[in-house]
Amino acid sequence: MYNFAYMKSPNFLKNYTIAELRDYVRGMGEQAFRADQLFDAMYAQGIEHIHDIATLPKALRETLEQETVMSAVRLQKIQESNDGTKKFLFELFDGRAIETVLIPSEMVTDDGSPKRMTLCVSTQVGCPLNCQFCATASLKLKRNLFVAEIVDQLLAAQRYTEKKITNLVFMGMGEPMLNYDNVMAAVSIFTHGDTPLLGSKRITLSTAGVVPGIVRMADEKSPIKLAISLHATTNGLRKEIMPIARKYELTELGNAIEYYYRKTRRAVTYEYILFEGINDSEADAKRLARFTRRVPSKVNVIPFHDIEFTNPTGIAAELKPTSREKFKGFISLLQSHDVTVMIRSSSGVDIDAACGQLAFSNASTETTTPLLSEVL
Repeated sequence: MYNFAYMKSPNFLKNYTIAELRDYVRGMGEQAFRADQLFDAMYAQGIEHIHDIATLPKALRETLEQETVMSAVRLQKIQESNDGTKKFLFELFDGRAIETVLIPSEMVTDDGSPKRMTLCVSTQVGCPLNCQFCATASLKLKRNLFVAEIVDQLLAAQRYTEKKITNLVFMGMGEPMLNYDNVMAAVSIFTHGDTPLLGSKRITLSTAGVVPGIVRMADEKSPIKLAISLHATTNGLRKEIMPIARKYELTELGNAIEYYYRKTRRAVTYEYILFEGINDSEADAKRLARFTRRVPSKVNVIPFHDIEFTNPTGIAAELKPTSREKFKGFISLLQSHDVTVMIRSSSGVDIDAACGQLAFSNASTETTTPLLSEVL
């Protein structure tokens, strides 16, 4: 047991990819296969304590317990929505916190269980982008998450659902592209052939439009899916509600998306929140259709979710959800222009866990008593 809230510079075992773990173990004077045993124990067997890894020699386990830390997050609170969505509040080693959301699909299997269980994972403590429709913007950026803090969101959440988590989206707190190396290291762990965690086709990274990250994903031929948080079809409006557009305008963003498609041959997903009287006109729908035709794609149309609990000001305070009639009309217009449209559900809205609502609205980050003390 250790005093989790006051650890300094922890050496988290889950920070290491399999290649890095082998190098680390070799540096301890051990053979590389010990790293494979350790990797298997953490990810295939789900062992939570170093001393329980029976395949490792006792002396190595004792050294690892002295020099490393297995768990990178500590569960503080779970909230469950009326629709089955769960929101997890995780405390980090430095006393900061993040939220993670587990969303059961509305589609069910023959036995009535959700067809998919999707985990919405955070990549930063807070966020620096200041998107006006997002509650996380009110927290500002504190720091990037370590690889282990990303990985452990999945492992910890899985302990609290009987159904296997089937999909993962980097759509929680933070901009994934601004923590690119750690996010992709986590992906390599999730998708490693010796773990039963996730396939690459089941993972989606959503970006507000960080062009260098999109280009890097293209050049590296990243196997995961790409989603673009768009929300406006003119530079003027996009700059108002998404300040990152002042750095990467629509032309540059569109060119990066085309480059991504040419290099990977993978379709992209556009995310578009509808705001009353701001981006829900017929002209907006036509511009969106034109933009999406540049590469094979689909559009996720998303209802706007209330963020009044953050006490928004400026344009953020003026944003309202478009009417049901206008919402349906906008979708019909897109479909008439041969756009593939999906409607994002508002899962978890009653616990402020829906898209754009993650900002600790219903949870205190001050408590230090874990619900999962046996894990630590």
